[in-house]
Amino acid sequence: MRFIPTKVHGVLDYLVGIALIAAPWLFGFSAVGGAAVIIPIVLGVGLIVYSLFTKYEWGPFGFIPMPVHLVFDIVASLFLALSPWIFGFSGEALNVWLPHVVVGVTVIIVVLFSKPQPETTPRAARA
Repeated sequence: MRFIPTKVHGVLDYLVGIALIAAPWLFGFSAVGGAAVIIPIVLGVGLIVYSLFTKYEWGPFGFIPMPVHLVFDIVASLFLALSPWIFGFSGEALNVWLPHVVVGVTVIIVVLFSKPQPETTPRAARA
């Protein structure tokens, strides 16, 4: 059931982090301001930071175990997906709230299919 290796998951972490930071401009909702703009940026930066500290192939400072990283992913993605209703911007145009929901749900699906341990020893653990 879990077929996505941590090496692939790690690449996705950094790509999604960058995409979240750029989302307000990519999807044209930067002028909306408020939570709609702040949440993806903060979660994108957070994802990159905790990925740098995860014990996997792409975590140079690895001390966060991969299962903990996956829990962070689930919590952050659930928050992202629900944020249009939590912060009241679900009534905005589709391009404002739909990216939050789609990215949040997609990351949860990726987590459910991601392996909880790296297949090889991460660089930081070998040092």
